[in-house]
Amino acid sequence: MAKSVAQSATLASLDQKLAMAKRCSHEGVVAGAKAAIVATIATAIPTLASVRMLPWARANLNHTAQALIISTAAGAAYFIVADKTVLATARKNSFKHAPNMEARI
Repeated sequence: MAKSVAQSATLASLDQKLAMAKRCSHEGVVAGAKAAIVATIATAIPTLASVRMLPWARANLNHTAQALIISTAAGAAYFIVADKTVLATARKNSFKHAPNMEARI
């Protein structure tokens, strides 16, 4: 009987941790997507404008180069913001559920 109660408590704890991890990763994905959209717009406007106005850019940046510049900025923004968001959310939740650190010292 005691073994069954201990197993159900462990399963409930694991389910709670899994739900928390899913929520943290979902928040990271949403924040990363928002950052990628902003980075795409912030990079596309000057890139496309420079290709129209600057002779060097017009001569050297073809459509593939322009797409690479814009997509690299968007990808970098996505991964940086998503990673920071997941870590911040996990850190916040770990401190929220941790026992009082002052009581240990």
